[in-house]
Amino acid sequence: MKEAFNNELYLKLQKEKIEERIKMFDNKLYLEFGGKIFDDYHASRVLPGFHPDSKIQLLKEFKEDLEIIFCINANDIEKNKIRADYGIGYDRELIRLIDNLEKLEININSVVVTMYTGQNQVNKLKNILEDRKIKMYIHTPIDGYPNDIEKIVSDEGYGKNPYIETTKKLVVITAPGANSGKLATCLSQLYHEYKRGIKAGYAKFETFPVWDLPLMHPINVAYEASTADLGDINIIDPYHLESYNIKAVNYNRDISTFSILKNILTKITKEEIYKSPTDMGVNTISKCITDNVTVEKAGTMEVIRRYYNSLCDHKRGISNEKTLERMKVLMNELNLNKEDRKIIIKVNEMVEKKKKEIMAIQIDDDNIITGKESELLTAPSAAFLNVIKYLAKIPDDVYLLSPSVLESIFKMKQKTLYKKKYQLNLSEVIIALSICSTTNPIIEKTLEYIDQMRGMEAHCSYIITDSELNVIKSLGINLTSEPKLIG
Repeated sequence: MKEAFNNELYLKLQKEKIEERIKMFDNKLYLEFGGKIFDDYHASRVLPGFHPDSKIQLLKEFKEDLEIIFCINANDIEKNKIRADYGIGYDRELIRLIDNLEKLEININSVVVTMYTGQNQVNKLKNILEDRKIKMYIHTPIDGYPNDIEKIVSDEGYGKNPYIETTKKLVVITAPGANSGKLATCLSQLYHEYKRGIKAGYAKFETFPVWDLPLMHPINVAYEASTADLGDINIIDPYHLESYNIKAVNYNRDISTFSILKNILTKITKEEIYKSPTDMGVNTISKCITDNVTVEKAGTMEVIRRYYNSLCDHKRGISNEKTLERMKVLMNELNLNKEDRKIIIKVNEMVEKKKKEIMAIQIDDDNIITGKESELLTAPSAAFLNVIKYLAKIPDDVYLLSPSVLESIFKMKQKTLYKKKYQLNLSEVIIALSICSTTNPIIEKTLEYIDQMRGMEAHCSYIITDSELNVIKSLGINLTSEPKLIG
């Protein structure tokens, strides 16, 4: 898909907006940072031209004036809550993020464990952070939160939280996942700063929903699809409409809690800073879209992908009926069906024709390459080999995998798994190709084309294994699957 978003302009405008917010206050801004700091592939899918590392590139612009505070909910640590996109717990994701930021020499101030009530697993994280010489602070629940504002904005509320010493003018508050306590941590810090005579400010770094695009714009609907399991719903911000007579899109959680947040902010700062939830956000996405038709198409394709993912999750028993029903509503709102993703039609046709499981990968608008399962290969493995052969212009009758290498793998698998038959999965195929490339220059050439698969669309006739799915994700291929379990 052609580029439809000016990433360079986006970084420039977002930087300017953040600098404006810093100057609004006492040269001290607490910026609640939602979404992914690294690898924002959702944004890059729905905004062709958006770089997945845009947010980290922006933070690097503020490197000398920036420090980061991480929040993590003690209950998520205790329950070992897993991030579905990476398959790791929130605590491990926290350490991964810290590692990546430290490599970039971005200052990590501390980690705040929120909602702490004595959860045992928190001690393990504390030991890890102490070894890394990273400070950890504990925030406990506040009685009456969020409605008892008198108590919240007092020494019995935010005042009982420890003050986190910061020295930079921009303090980013972020987290490894949702509901980690970012907002409460920002407000707690504001309370302490004002008690010390420092008129610090608060703002939100927003990506989605895009406030100045229509409510039913596919980009905003795609955001709803990405958070369907959380129950987020985009609505017109009534506070913004009343204050400015301008329609702005926000989501239900921010709007439902705004009156409380506004009262808390007013009590802390002694003035009305924001008139609407939209006012709090720093979001210049719409100004950087260069081709709205392409962006709308990208948004609709994301909704269809999310719909198929929800079908598969429901089939596997890892999502509920409510999430699936919400996804059906979003599909209907944009009048979408599976025929809009033509690669799905291609796979279903090939399954009917070959009577085998099929995976297809779309090279471009005109070329879809398929691979079918065999005694030797899974459907994803076959499709992968056919695509790199196509890209490298290698004839179909040329075999990439050495018979001796294959024989060794099969013997080992039969011995360890006690199976007479065994199909090579995708990771094993890539390993085998790497081994063969050391002696075969043709294979060495084909491996150079793997990076070109990033961003390609794919569809499989069944739900593939987690191990193959992880490889597909690492290759940057956008996969959907039929909600069918095999094996």
